[in-house]
Amino acid sequence: MVESSTFRDVLAQWPSGVTVVTTVVDGVRHGMTASSFSSVSLDPPLVSICLDRRLYTHGLLTSSGVFGISVLAKDQGEVARRFAGMAGDVGDRFDGETWSTAATGVPLLDSALGWLDCRIVHAYPGGDHTIFVGEVLAGHAARRTAPLLFHSRGWGQFADVLPDVATLADSGLVSSLISRGESGDTVRQTAHHVGRSGIRVRVADLTADAPLEALPWTGRQPEAGARAPQEHSALVESLVQARQAVERGIPVLEIRADCRDLRSVEDAAVLLRELEAMPDVHGRVVILEDVFAVPGGDHPLAAIDLLASAGATEICLDDTEGAATPLQVRALLQDAVGLARPVPLRLRLRDNDRLGLVNVLTALKSGVHHFDTTLGGLDGAVATEDLIRLLGTLDVTTPADAVALDRLARRVRGRTAVPAVAPNGSLPNGSTASTSPEPTPLPTL
Repeated sequence: MVESSTFRDVLAQWPSGVTVVTTVVDGVRHGMTASSFSSVSLDPPLVSICLDRRLYTHGLLTSSGVFGISVLAKDQGEVARRFAGMAGDVGDRFDGETWSTAATGVPLLDSALGWLDCRIVHAYPGGDHTIFVGEVLAGHAARRTAPLLFHSRGWGQFADVLPDVATLADSGLVSSLISRGESGDTVRQTAHHVGRSGIRVRVADLTADAPLEALPWTGRQPEAGARAPQEHSALVESLVQARQAVERGIPVLEIRADCRDLRSVEDAAVLLRELEAMPDVHGRVVILEDVFAVPGGDHPLAAIDLLASAGATEICLDDTEGAATPLQVRALLQDAVGLARPVPLRLRLRDNDRLGLVNVLTALKSGVHHFDTTLGGLDGAVATEDLIRLLGTLDVTTPADAVALDRLARRVRGRTAVPAVAPNGSLPNGSTASTSPEPTPLPTL
């Protein structure tokens, strides 16, 4: 027979979730931390919990015939320690948290990921443990965030896993080239090359003051029945502008919203629902601005939840002010990715203090697989070609042609004769960006 120490060491390598098991006897609440919890059956709904027969809580469950399971979230390690008796002298383990009751009257943790209220229907001997099988009488899924995990005799979170594939969009190239005085033909040609490489390009900003006909993509009308490539998008702020974009064959529409302004988010949600009724609109993207400039991060999460339920096919979190740090990116995305699911999140990051790619790597390891960059980093965003090189070193596949885009980025930067600018328009040395006075035709790739 295997030695008990070896058996424990092997089992310590098996990760599991962490729960608080609660019961009530003679009106008194009791609880303990446990990880030996499992689902048993869907019909009828049954779960099991295994408790050491020597535990005081074992006798309480046997006496009461009922128990509750509260599944802990990643930020509830202190709750786990308290109910495991590892928090020192605690008068009442239930203090400091809010609790509800359901069918059986056992306490259920309001801040948990979810809870189940159970009546014991079977109790089987399992060596030095008893396997209690409970019929689930009530349940509630309260939160959407990462769970608390137990592994190697410690509590933690999900291990970081890089995605297999990442996709890119470019919402800054066209506007940057226009601001530098490039001709419409040059802008169209550059956008065409980037789009042809597998990157979605914003080819029109219908919210700008310029009339629609002066925008680079619309200077050349598509043939009757033709449609712009799927990777082209347009920024709109009204149903009228959305129809103008669709009439010109642009199938992906983007809407701005300020996460600090509830009215702005609600207006975006209304427009999303209107766009959902338009069959020619293939993508409804919301650009949620200033997400890392909000202390605490509550506003972005509320906005993400509302927009995901309003019909967004993609939500872009925009580091508009360049305030993001790796810790902020990690903290926000651990909640935001699960909250938005199944709607994918896209991240648009600035490259302030050369933190852009560090933030990208943090986002990749936090569940984001879609990024918004700008060729050459012309507007201060993470440069498309730099991100593609990073993805290549991480064995993350992207449809973009790295060699062609790198060559194109060098030519674009050479034409503008200025390095990438920061969000405030300043250069790394503090001077102000200027445009090339006499643009010349862009060389064909």
